[in-house]
Amino acid sequence: MDKPFLKKLRRIAPYVPGEQPQRGDILKLNANENPYPPAPGVQQALRSFDASSLALYPDAGGKALKTALAGRFSVKPTQVFLGNGSDDVLALAFQSFFCSDQPILYPDITYSFYPVWCDLFRIPYETVPLDENFCVNMRDYDKPNGGVILPNPNAPTGRALPLDALETLLQHNADCVVIIDEAYVDFGAQSAVPLIEKYENLLVVQTMSKSRSLAGLRIGYALGSETLIATLEAVKNSYNSYTLDAVALAAGAASVADEAYFQQTCRKVVTTRERTADALRALGFLVPPSLTNFLFVTHPQRDAAGLFATLRDRGIFIRYFKLPRIDNYLRITVGTDAQMDRLLAALRDILS
Repeated sequence: MDKPFLKKLRRIAPYVPGEQPQRGDILKLNANENPYPPAPGVQQALRSFDASSLALYPDAGGKALKTALAGRFSVKPTQVFLGNGSDDVLALAFQSFFCSDQPILYPDITYSFYPVWCDLFRIPYETVPLDENFCVNMRDYDKPNGGVILPNPNAPTGRALPLDALETLLQHNADCVVIIDEAYVDFGAQSAVPLIEKYENLLVVQTMSKSRSLAGLRIGYALGSETLIATLEAVKNSYNSYTLDAVALAAGAASVADEAYFQQTCRKVVTTRERTADALRALGFLVPPSLTNFLFVTHPQRDAAGLFATLRDRGIFIRYFKLPRIDNYLRITVGTDAQMDRLLAALRDILS
């Protein structure tokens, strides 16, 4: 049967997230989730939440959470933007700031949502190759462009740039918006937030999914000049004024209030990461330095796809990307010490 309407449908290759297995016996190290629970204050906020309030719309401005984040980062509440996870914030930022006919720039090996958004919003783009060590060369971004999106630390490589390198990037790209995606910054990298007051074209995007153990609530935010934030608010309110629900707003504010717990869990993840990296190197893996909550590894004598499949058969889920330059690498989320010991034991057995 002829269906002429099919010719008018949007065709796009969507982002494919990591597997979300529902079995209770598996070890899930494939989505860079935090192995520790949210802060105790978050749990208390959820227990005391008045369910009857769900009959009303949430605070569209997210005043309490914006105020908490503004206090933590020493900015004004009008310099904070909230979204339904950092993916929502980034997608809105792509629509808001990448409106030029010139291509935006980002690394050739990076977060695979970036090309999807460019396709979806019809944004021209150019990928900039990382060097042989998966590092960014700032000089490669010193050319005409419609904007720059740079994850720091980068994913899936785990590599990070120091603050002076980010400032060089901003100095050479003053005529466009530069977005620094800091989803993993809390595990050892330097944040670009201190540069916001100096560079009005800088937007820093962070998430509560990784370091704050709130992946299930979808809370992301951006920090930047009042000009950039006002633009984001206008675009958001052009299609959905209520991107965060009341439960997420309450839990997010409670998480920000507990700085000690936040720092403690980040330190635990970092300690386990370094111990695991050493153990993997002892097994023959090449493990580049990571400032994230994951490790990006390869074994010179073993096929990554084969290791991925064998671990999966044993109930251990990690991430494999069948992509140019990294098709023999594996990305492994850092779990608890016990979880990483289970992974290491399985690898010792497989490699023996």
